[in-house]
Amino acid sequence: MTKQNTLLVLDAGNTAIKIAVFTDGEITEIQRFETNNLTTFDAWSKKYYNTPSILSSVRSLEETNQLARMFFSCMVVNNDTSLPIQVKYSTPKSLGIDRICNAIAIAKNCPNQNAVSIDLGTCLKFDFVNDKNEYLGGSISPGIQMRYKALNAYTANLPLIDEYTSTPLIGMSSKESIHSGVVNGIQAEINQLMQRYSEEFNDLTFFMTGGDIHYFDFPLKNNIFVDENLTLKGLYQIYLFNAH
Repeated sequence: MTKQNTLLVLDAGNTAIKIAVFTDGEITEIQRFETNNLTTFDAWSKKYYNTPSILSSVRSLEETNQLARMFFSCMVVNNDTSLPIQVKYSTPKSLGIDRICNAIAIAKNCPNQNAVSIDLGTCLKFDFVNDKNEYLGGSISPGIQMRYKALNAYTANLPLIDEYTSTPLIGMSSKESIHSGVVNGIQAEINQLMQRYSEEFNDLTFFMTGGDIHYFDFPLKNNIFVDENLTLKGLYQIYLFNAH
């Protein structure tokens, strides 16, 4: 790291680039840039050109390399990167970096304890780490926007909506019915999966993250935490693990 012990952590997702500046192990700045307009990001990044950085990206190889070249020293995480936890996934080469970052972050927060990350973004992702600090896997299903688009694309008459307001149980129009089915359906899916994990594993902690977490309600329990920066914190741990 630099003399100021500063590290730039970048998570390039499907719709946005999320960035955390870590100084002496603490997040001192958070930024988000939409991937369809990177002019502002290009201008912002110049002041961090010489800062060590780590990048996780689900973008194309060309786009990922373009982002990495914006910094003098950038570690790009891939499926061959050494990790601070054991991965027991049967197809590790197909494992999304964001999922493993979440797993690393929850393992750091709950060492030798069963833990689940629940990421509500483009997809709804559950990821499980056991009390041996082993990542076993989880589940993936469509997120809000993906479900809206699927209903519009695979039917003749259902409209494409973009609704993020309060959700009625009973939709009184096609638009309300779609909104109710999508958001309440995801909520029910989350609740049921959390219940099943709790029934199967003892001493279990849940971590909620992702851009859409604010649209859902979760029970107030001492084993449920919300952390919007979970993926970024996992990336930070990967850098530390490979820097020594």
